[in-house]
Amino acid sequence: MPNRPQPRFPEPHTETYWAGAKQHELRFQRCNACQAVIFTPRLHCSACGGMDLSWEVSAGLGVIYTYSVVRQNRNPAFSELGAYVVAYVDLDEGFRMLTNVVGVANPLTDVSCGQRVRIDFEAQDSGEYPVPVFRPV
Repeated sequence: MPNRPQPRFPEPHTETYWAGAKQHELRFQRCNACQAVIFTPRLHCSACGGMDLSWEVSAGLGVIYTYSVVRQNRNPAFSELGAYVVAYVDLDEGFRMLTNVVGVANPLTDVSCGQRVRIDFEAQDSGEYPVPVFRPV
């Protein structure tokens, strides 16, 4: 994938997430009051409204919930890329993440719903924060 936009700091809700990405860790939050899993990073629990959240590290394993293959795009940064997969992945810890599936020979035929995937981190020439992507197991 081409270089993607990088986060801009200070950004208090996502700094811990991006610090994890630099260490090749996929971090998510858990509410200490109701134990709900929270992703994407935020200040409060989306289940109970509690503000006492802790950070955990995902094992980075999940299944493709749904996906789409992008075959045309108008963004010049992606124009030479060809077909690529945008997917929602259900992580084993209980949250869903929008991401890319990489490492397949043919994105039109080599990706399927329910397919097991593992996290990988794609380095970016344009910045210091790698981007989480998923590869088939």
